[in-house]
Amino acid sequence: MAIIGLVVGVSIPSVAAGIDSVRLASATDATAAFLNAAVNRAERREQAVEVVISRKENLLALYSIDPGPARELHMPDGITIEAVLPAQQEDTPDEERRLVLMPGATVPGIGIQLGNRHGAHRVVRLDPMTGFPRVESVNQE
Repeated sequence: MAIIGLVVGVSIPSVAAGIDSVRLASATDATAAFLNAAVNRAERREQAVEVVISRKENLLALYSIDPGPARELHMPDGITIEAVLPAQQEDTPDEERRLVLMPGATVPGIGIQLGNRHGAHRVVRLDPMTGFPRVESVNQE
């Protein structure tokens, strides 16, 4: 019994890190899909779309002139929106960052940095040339 308890005790931290890594990958994919949907909505429906990034509430929201509720993407447990890039002088964790996507206009070149409890970070960037999001791993030293 002691050996089994020792093996379980040693393996729990690595299992928790693996689960957080999967959550981070899932959250970055969901963030990329959310941003892609916002860009597509602006282009296909030919109407302005507002994307709100709230670090305080740990969510992304999409608003348009269509009736109905706003679309929201809440980050899973253990995943936080760490920064919106490029950082602005007055950025604080309590402030929301708002982007307006216009049909036919250039997409803003922003990035959303996500992180987990184990120090892993990823950035989802909107490419202003193509309008498509891409995911980058971040190595912080």
